[in-house]
Amino acid sequence: MGEARSDGHAIETMQVEERRYKPDPEFSRQANAQPDIYGKSFDGFWSQESKRITFFEPWKKLYEWNPPYAKWYLGGKLNVCFNCVDRHVEAGLGDKVAYFWEGEPVDDRRQITFAELQREVVRFANGLKKLGVKKGSHVGIYMGMAPELPVAMLACTRIGAPFTVVFGGFSGEALSDRMNDMQCELLITQDEGWRRGHRVPLKANADAAMADSPTVKKCVVVKRTGGDINMQDGRDVWAHDVLEDVSDDPKSCPCEPMDAEDLLYLLYTSGTTAKPKGIVHTTAGYLVGVSTTHHYIFDVKPDSVYWCAADIGWVTGHSYIVFGPLANATTGIIYEGTPDFPDKDRWWQIVERYRPDILYTAPTTIRTHMKWGPEYAQKHDLSSLRLLGSVGEPINPEAWVWYREHIGGNRTPVVDTWWQTETGMILITPLPGITTLKPGSATKPFPTIDAAVFDNEGVLGEPAAGVVGSRTGRTSRYPSSTASDTGAHPDGCAACMATPSGTSRPTGAAGRTRTSSATGRASTRTATSGFSAASTTS
Repeated sequence: MGEARSDGHAIETMQVEERRYKPDPEFSRQANAQPDIYGKSFDGFWSQESKRITFFEPWKKLYEWNPPYAKWYLGGKLNVCFNCVDRHVEAGLGDKVAYFWEGEPVDDRRQITFAELQREVVRFANGLKKLGVKKGSHVGIYMGMAPELPVAMLACTRIGAPFTVVFGGFSGEALSDRMNDMQCELLITQDEGWRRGHRVPLKANADAAMADSPTVKKCVVVKRTGGDINMQDGRDVWAHDVLEDVSDDPKSCPCEPMDAEDLLYLLYTSGTTAKPKGIVHTTAGYLVGVSTTHHYIFDVKPDSVYWCAADIGWVTGHSYIVFGPLANATTGIIYEGTPDFPDKDRWWQIVERYRPDILYTAPTTIRTHMKWGPEYAQKHDLSSLRLLGSVGEPINPEAWVWYREHIGGNRTPVVDTWWQTETGMILITPLPGITTLKPGSATKPFPTIDAAVFDNEGVLGEPAAGVVGSRTGRTSRYPSSTASDTGAHPDGCAACMATPSGTSRPTGAAGRTRTSSATGRASTRTATSGFSAASTTS
């Protein structure tokens, strides 16, 4: 558990920030979130929001809360792939663009509609089934930001095969640790990736990992660069060979009905503070949570083009590139490369080309663009942007203001969000059109989330510096929260703990309360007046 510092300068530095940005009345009138959202009851809100998801069989009980364990939407049957792809095609949205994909090499682009995405997912799922993957099989995925990455994830959900995505920048050793923990039977990877014009040896790293991963019997390799790689007979198969003779007809691979609490995926923490643990996210609660927060926090509209510039290998990419946006039938952008290849205006070329109205990125990247200077953004038309977001670590006020002024044209709201791998969805955030914004501050908890700060003995204190948790037992389990973490508790859930003052989830996040809120990373222990949390969404 992370410790908060109340005596150092770092936790106090942002409390003198006095700038405020009131909502624009025109934005407020059209906003998805209206002020009455904060007055809705816990049960009523999450019952109503479940209607944005299609259940094959309706849920019978909203939640079952036996501290520190909880289950959501009990009795419901659904399929994530159906909710993210098939139902949109059935609703007549087949020609709508699901993803604009841009490779790092200049002029390497694809436009994928929902109908095309459905066909690709069905083919991939049939290919996996041909190799023996079935409901309950465990699959590892180790790829760069190729379009086949979300296709592979969705194919697994279509079959009902739980998966773990390992960030493509991790080593073979990190990959093998995760595959061994999950007992993966099959690995999906690619020959190589691109990064700043250089090739990333993904298959070579995967070979090293599989040498120490005895449960992996098959490896599917997507061709990306065409580079020379080793292919082991009897184990390794090219994706294009497997998919050559399989059907892309949705009827040939119907979506598997899954229980609301069936395992969807494992995502391993980065391991910066301890051995990585596999964070368990199940099906219904997670999908309701990420689609709900995506709708309200980013104010997505039917014609929105939304760019979350994270990597899908992190939880931000799972929740807010793949599952949340696709569940909401939102057009997204996926970019394979770095912001400075071939030059430092690559991102702003992408904004000008695809005209997104929403951009969600990390403070580290914003500060990098600050260092490069605003002239790169000024070369391009960024007028399509109407909302900006921040995620991953604390954003200092000057970076927040620079982002708004130079990228948002001094007119866009900036939603600074706080959450974690364990939470699955955003927990502390402004709501655009409602919240008066403070640079560097995540302002207040999302509706129905009852966040508070405890000391290391579990005692609630306001104002206080300590560990971010939940004030009440009931709301420390929100729909997308981790169901457990692997191997950490004999009963499967170490993500929650009982404290003398109630039940809270030990986020490992340093925090401080005042009158609004803010967020940060434990290593920086940054705070503002209000709610300060020190953690990350790795």
